[in-house]
Amino acid sequence: MSWYARRVTLPAITPLVLQKRVIKVYSEDDTSRALEVPNDIPARDVCQLLILKHHYIDDNSWTLFEHLPHLGLERTIEDHEMVIEIQSSWGMEESRFYFRKNFAKYDFFENPLTYFPTRMVSFTNEVPEAMTPTETLKMLLSASTFPEIHGYLHVKDNGKKSWKKMFFLLRRSGLYYSTKGTSKEPRYLQFFSEFNNADVYLLLSVKQTHGAPTKYGFCLKHNKAGGTGDVKLLCADDEESRTCWVTAIRVFKYGMQLHQNYLRPLQTKSEPSSHNVSPTRSSSENSLVAMDFSGKRSRVIENPSEALSVAVQEGLLWRRKSCTRLNAHGIPPSPPISTTSIAIHISQPWFHHRISRDEAQRLISQQGLVDGVFLLRDSQSNPKHFVLSLCHGKKIKHFQIVVLDDDGERLYTLDDGHTRFTDLIQLVEFYQLNKGALPCKLKHHCSRTTF
Repeated sequence: MSWYARRVTLPAITPLVLQKRVIKVYSEDDTSRALEVPNDIPARDVCQLLILKHHYIDDNSWTLFEHLPHLGLERTIEDHEMVIEIQSSWGMEESRFYFRKNFAKYDFFENPLTYFPTRMVSFTNEVPEAMTPTETLKMLLSASTFPEIHGYLHVKDNGKKSWKKMFFLLRRSGLYYSTKGTSKEPRYLQFFSEFNNADVYLLLSVKQTHGAPTKYGFCLKHNKAGGTGDVKLLCADDEESRTCWVTAIRVFKYGMQLHQNYLRPLQTKSEPSSHNVSPTRSSSENSLVAMDFSGKRSRVIENPSEALSVAVQEGLLWRRKSCTRLNAHGIPPSPPISTTSIAIHISQPWFHHRISRDEAQRLISQQGLVDGVFLLRDSQSNPKHFVLSLCHGKKIKHFQIVVLDDDGERLYTLDDGHTRFTDLIQLVEFYQLNKGALPCKLKHHCSRTTF
């Protein structure tokens, strides 16, 4: 018997970090886009990829969300988290990545008092009692101090329909509840959940699905398995309390990593690069001169003040000429109101046409309950008017914009005619610079993303 040696050629093995996977990302209108990405890609890079592909303006608010419709849960994916790891943890149920803006993602670094009210934060005896909100935030990020978040929460036990209201305490070691009122004595504290291996989610319909006493629900879900058994349901009494709990859990879990995520785009902008240089005029732009064509013969405008005035007048004239197009409802404006008032606002990203009040509130809530987030829409109660929906103090308020007829000219106002504007763009631009009759300035427009 003879034996023959046979050479076997093994296929090349691609290192795990170089392998690629396909993920599907959804926009707000539920359209989706498939992306082939490396195994080690963080959420921040996925957002950058989508920004570049769709030519969006990068204002550091674009965010990836994890959406679990079978459980009614959603959470912000932190910029440093690996997207493929998250996708690998999903079970057989349908889960999704969503891509949209989130103005509240790092807002607590700039406005800590809004997120950490003094009534909910306490420190050990070694820490001075009188502290500024910024100092409080530094303490939360520091590993050497042990601040506590405390307050009442409603909790639902697995397998039960009823909710109990109990006093909870959040420490670096986890979340606890007291069996005796508001006592913090160790003998009365019971361990509820740790968060190193869990993620904090918002409950999307906690009152309808779980019969919660309020709509401000959130939960802690183990991030290595699926199913309702791994979900610990909680419910706060108001938005301020829920925001504090959710933000504090994020800070306690990730600590300085969150601060690095926040600083990274700011540091990138401050570094000189070929993509980040101060704008300069080209030689052809510098050779341009201002011209006046209003008379029989054209002339060069040498006075800078006069050139600026002419530019402003031309801008206003362009708006008036455009009014011969369509109004907000797709039909020519009817008399007696003059056609000099126009519907150029329909192309603006902050205008959402005929959406309902509930839909406006949902959009703003999704993109972050930060002061100044806004959108404009048609009024449902009066089709001739419009509504400004604005977030302030974690609440969404609605201001009616009335259309006035001033000697045949259409004017817009939201303060009973004290301040009037020729179009909605002018109105928005004014309130972006001036608070006026509003509780705050318009800062971030709420826009939909589409793929």
